[in-house]
Amino acid sequence: MKVRAATPDDVSLIFSFIQKKAEFDQNIGAFSGVLQVSEEKIYKTLFGAIPFSYVLFAEMTDCTMQSREVGFALYGFRYSSFAGQPSIWLDDLYVEDKMRSQGAGAALMSQLAQIARENECTHLAWNADARNIRGLHFYSRLGAEITEQHGNRCFLRWVPSSEKT
Repeated sequence: MKVRAATPDDVSLIFSFIQKKAEFDQNIGAFSGVLQVSEEKIYKTLFGAIPFSYVLFAEMTDCTMQSREVGFALYGFRYSSFAGQPSIWLDDLYVEDKMRSQGAGAALMSQLAQIARENECTHLAWNADARNIRGLHFYSRLGAEITEQHGNRCFLRWVPSSEKT
């Protein structure tokens, strides 16, 4: 499993992963809206003069040595004036259904932990739907904690160890 940062050439791929994540969320009842994102918006907001978020891909190599993206993480930095340090907000983490439990999610989270350490972030935070039991178990195994819950929305926080995760 390899993790790489997205490039402007990946806009269509990012869009497809956002669509897959939205479908997953719809299937568990966590999203009932309409996607308003487009490839043009992704390009402008992720690869413009000021990138507002970043994307990582988990790539798996098959027996023919062909690589393909099987998961993605979309994240951005936040800044706490009280702490005087940044943190990372994980907006999306998604791994294709048939590729789950094969290390892609762990590889993405490990890379995010490395990015957090390199940037002296205090923690990573995100939310997950309480109906996503498998995802919540995965986050718990990492050491993430649910800091609060409102209805089906769980707010999670993870302080990666100082060693490589």
